[in-house]
Amino acid sequence: MTAAQKIRVLIVDDHVMVRQGLRAVLQSYPNIDVVGEAGNGEEAISSVPKLQPTIVVMDIGMPSLDGIGATRLIKTQYPEIAVLGLSVNAPSYHVDAMLKAGAFDVITKDRAVDELYSAIQRATAATQPILILQEPPPASVEQAGAAQPAEAPRTPDVMSAKVPKI
Repeated sequence: MTAAQKIRVLIVDDHVMVRQGLRAVLQSYPNIDVVGEAGNGEEAISSVPKLQPTIVVMDIGMPSLDGIGATRLIKTQYPEIAVLGLSVNAPSYHVDAMLKAGAFDVITKDRAVDELYSAIQRATAATQPILILQEPPPASVEQAGAAQPAEAPRTPDVMSAKVPKI
């Protein structure tokens, strides 16, 4: 997979350990390229034009400029970039504010390891579907074995049927 085909991710969180953990998890996927990290919303905004991410994974609660304000500014200037919000506990008012600011979804940090990759896939499919990883076809038909579906029965083509003249 070429770098141009990978989903480019910018991780934004004020905790270095969280950024490093998310980077380690995301780099294990073949179609993810973590292009950078930022420690607050201001750094994220200045990093977006240089790094050109497909997805920004954005912590909601950060000093300086929080994730809600940063998301609003990024989505205003770069509507093609998807933002996924991260929160420690994601109270409904934070989720609502992030979604209104333009975030695609909000995930709690305790579920990020399990849900972040699929959320990135969904957000990418909504904004840039060409980047979604497709399952490779089986190496040979023998390997596929009985998994090959039987040919579906043909249904009549009603659009090309001859209609008698009245």
